[in-house]
Amino acid sequence: MAQFFQIHPDNPQLRLIRSAVEIIRQGGLVIYPTDSSYALGCHVGDKRAMERIRQIRQLDDKHNFTLVCRDLTEISTYAKISNQQYRLLKGLTPGPYTFIHQATKQVPKRLQHAKRKTIGLRIPDNHIAQALLGELGEPLMSSTLILPGDEMPLTDPYDMRDTLGHDVDLVIDGGYCGFEPTTVVDMSDDSATVVRKGKGDATLFEA
Repeated sequence: MAQFFQIHPDNPQLRLIRSAVEIIRQGGLVIYPTDSSYALGCHVGDKRAMERIRQIRQLDDKHNFTLVCRDLTEISTYAKISNQQYRLLKGLTPGPYTFIHQATKQVPKRLQHAKRKTIGLRIPDNHIAQALLGELGEPLMSSTLILPGDEMPLTDPYDMRDTLGHDVDLVIDGGYCGFEPTTVVDMSDDSATVVRKGKGDATLFEA
């Protein structure tokens, strides 16, 4: 059965954050809050944990995973970003956006879009997520916690534990964080195209 941590949404307890990160480093799969909804997260290099996410969400091999990062410096390690794009991202992060960019060689091929060689990246505006990323020292491989057949992500950590307690290693109760997905913006070429409208203001990218 999954462990269950109640972590303060504004002042995350360092002891619990360190315990959560240790679970991630040991190959664990965790449910954690972001600024848009709860998500499934695991270590970037853990192929088995990634397959567990695929099984829970019943995803095919065409699904785009997202690297959840601490800051723009970390994003630039994993994505090819022009100076103009960097300035745009600087004004929108942290926030409820996922940006699609051409991946650098630092991104494992199994995480990239098979044909386009792209990767989704985001910087969440959530204290617990930021604390996890800061302690981990690298991005989380992540996917929104939407179960097969559902249109909305799960919102109640107790429901998550009851439903997925035998499929994940840790559920973090960080309070209510919403159920609206991120706005997804494709910036893999010189333009910025809104792929999905979500919590982030999509009108900022309209010509």
